Amino acid sequence: MYPVRRTISARLLPNPDNWLLWLLGAVALLFVLLRPLPFPAYAALVDWQTLGALAGLLIITKGLERSGILQRTASRLLARMTDMRRLALLLAAFSASLSAVVTNDVSLFLLVPLTRSLAQQAKLPLARLVVLEALAVNAGSALTPIGNPQNLFLWQSSGMSFAAFVAMMAPVVAIMLVLLYGAVLWLVPRKHIELKPPAELEALSLRWFAISGGLLLAFLAALALHQLVIALFLVVAVYLLCNRQALVQTDWALLVIIGLMFVDLRQLADLPLVNATLKSLPIDHGLGTYLAGIATSQVISNVPAAILLERHVHDLPALAAGVSVGGFGFFVGSLANIIALRLAQAPGAFGEFHRIAIPFLLEVTIAAGLLYIL
Repeated sequence: MYPVRRTISARLLPNPDNWLLWLLGAVALLFVLLRPLPFPAYAALVDWQTLGALAGLLIITKGLERSGILQRTASRLLARMTDMRRLALLLAAFSASLSAVVTNDVSLFLLVPLTRSLAQQAKLPLARLVVLEALAVNAGSALTPIGNPQNLFLWQSSGMSFAAFVAMMAPVVAIMLVLLYGAVLWLVPRKHIELKPPAELEALSLRWFAISGGLLLAFLAALALHQLVIALFLVVAVYLLCNRQALVQTDWALLVIIGLMFVDLRQLADLPLVNATLKSLPIDHGLGTYLAGIATSQVISNVPAAILLERHVHDLPALAAGVSVGGFGFFVGSLANIIALRLAQAPGAFGEFHRIAIPFLLEVTIAAGLLYIL
């Protein structure tokens, strides 16, 4: 038991990989000192449904990794795909398509570990590929009401039909995907993929692939039926009894980071100065709403931005477009960015993300902004 505790605690101790955790913790402490709240109020700031869903997905994903299936899939993909640019286009296209159906977060939990397995077997720019996948899921998930949390919130508050919401978002999403295609062509060279010296693959366990795959499907179904607690208990119980290493190797620090993000960003959004500023700006419709969604997302993330701005604006298409575009740029713009960068486990991934995502944000802001000017 001691090695297990030591392994988990090591993931939470200060180190170069956990700088964001400690930064968010320092901000939370600053709020406690300057604007103290009762303890139950801090707990209420956390979206426990989201955190619980992410916990279950993290555990199941680690179980799939330990089954060895991702390494085998990566090996077969590399045997068929020898061009680096074609591989990048395939990963980006699959990320965007999948995120429109099963949400951006779930897409990343499936694809980033696969990409990491690809990079273990071939000389690939792992950080760059994961950044492009993060951009892809932010773009693709914007199309449907169920693609991401902010769309779900805006769709439910609007009373629109599913098809009408998709039609509303289609022009902006088309612009994002065209620019994403151009970004892949620009950033990923068309050259032959060089394989690394063969390494010993993790033993393939079809039993654990079947168990983890079945748990994933059951967990997603339970989330759709709003049975998170039962589903999470089942996942933890199965791995605790049969595969404790999957629990030990789960990135628990990511859950702490996301919990602290809820605490910090929601307190920031509730500051009187923030609300007074929003009321004083011409953001109630059109281009003003669109730009407000982008700018606010860069500070407090796009889901809180959608909830905050929905009270102040009267232009749903512009707001939905703004908070979707706002997922690009600074890493805090979308929760999916944090998940992708943590799952990548790639040196320099944060720097690579901003070198790509900030120019991409500027391009999409201008291109999609023409919809509200012309």
